[in-house]
Amino acid sequence: MARQLDEQIVGRYPVGRRLRVLDVGMGQGTQALRLARAGHQVTGLEQDATMVAAARQALCAEPEGIRERMRIIEGDGRDTGVHFLPGSFDVVLCHGVLMYVEEPDPLLAGLARMLAPGGLLSLLVRNGDALAMRPGLSGDWAGALGAFDTVSYTNRLGLDVRADRLETLTATLAGIGAPLAAWYGVRVFTDTAVDGAEIPADLESLLAAEERAGRTEPYRRVAALLHLCGVRG
Repeated sequence: MARQLDEQIVGRYPVGRRLRVLDVGMGQGTQALRLARAGHQVTGLEQDATMVAAARQALCAEPEGIRERMRIIEGDGRDTGVHFLPGSFDVVLCHGVLMYVEEPDPLLAGLARMLAPGGLLSLLVRNGDALAMRPGLSGDWAGALGAFDTVSYTNRLGLDVRADRLETLTATLAGIGAPLAAWYGVRVFTDTAVDGAEIPADLESLLAAEERAGRTEPYRRVAALLHLCGVRG
């Protein structure tokens, strides 16, 4: 996903331009820190206090120049209008968040308002058109059959959450003024890997295969996750 995001940024902005980035639901700050290290001015917004503490701890370990380029705000991603003025950012990230939001449209509309004209909105969501893949590949036939006609599922944390369909999100992005410009699949081949699995010795080959599949039909349509990139008109 990081490679896909970088592809969109490089294709849209001049090399070396310092971008204003907002990461909504930043978690422990993995992507936010990566982009701050790349020279961008990054704001991370996260409501989970444990995640905020982890992100701040990670930021403290960075050199001063990177610490100065990143700020962390504890707050709800649905309240971006409380913290920021419209058009304040060139790039807005919302990765792994929508599955926890029962009504995502107001959140997405708020994110689009944060974008400057031509700004990039990056979403990472659970693929509602491929929910049967994980149980099916694991031999859970009852689970696979039950996943075809729903966008609800139980994640690996045991939480009841929801997925999004590509067609629905495409319409939503068009409606909020940030129409879909590109989309990718994420975790096409590796979704059934167990948590804590060892990193394989041929990691680069694995990443190359995932990256190719994530942009190639029909593989990307059965990915566990979808990475959608909308552009503010």
